Amino acid sequence: MITEYDDEPIRGLPGELPEGETLIWQGSPEWRLLARSALFTRIVGLYFAVLVALAIINGSTTGVIATLIAGAIGIGLLMLYAWAVARTTVYTLTSRRVVLRIGVALNMCINLPLAKIGGANLRPLGPVEGDLALQLIGPHKLGYLVLWPHARPWKLGNPQPMLRALPDAAVVGERLARAVANFVPVDRAQEQVTSQGQTAPQANAMSAGLQGAVA
Repeated sequence: MITEYDDEPIRGLPGELPEGETLIWQGSPEWRLLARSALFTRIVGLYFAVLVALAIINGSTTGVIATLIAGAIGIGLLMLYAWAVARTTVYTLTSRRVVLRIGVALNMCINLPLAKIGGANLRPLGPVEGDLALQLIGPHKLGYLVLWPHARPWKLGNPQPMLRALPDAAVVGERLARAVANFVPVDRAQEQVTSQGQTAPQANAMSAGLQGAVA
């Protein structure tokens, strides 16, 4: 599934598309949303705000200044990393596979055949923004640390690739559902995937054609 990134005849892909395979969608994480949802910059900011408040209560001017500087540096580094991740990440959906081109220092491409995708889960992060986690069928060799931050949180034993901080997550989910429905046999294309936080019509539109359910 994993091939080392070297050259890109097509952006985000390790080679030309084979005959009969078509490009359906490409996108990247929105870096500000990625910083908030995956790197928890708001929680980190709140933590430093509490430290500043405690320093003020204790009357430590030096402590206030030092905490403000440390907080600014910490949050700044997290946001810089989020920007770098978004800049180097390309998610691709074709008629046969999902490809994740990831890695800030060392790029790699992870190819996920549609036949290996048994379910999907949409985690809303806004009106149309969100994360899209992919549940894979059967054993695989994808490690959590290899995928991170493009991995569903806390799924350490059975890592699930996640398309992070998508500005059009609902649209991508629908396109993925249609692609899988068109690819797999009809008897496997069951509308059983649920989408957390969505209304029933939205969940049905998102999950049409995908097999299984993601909790």
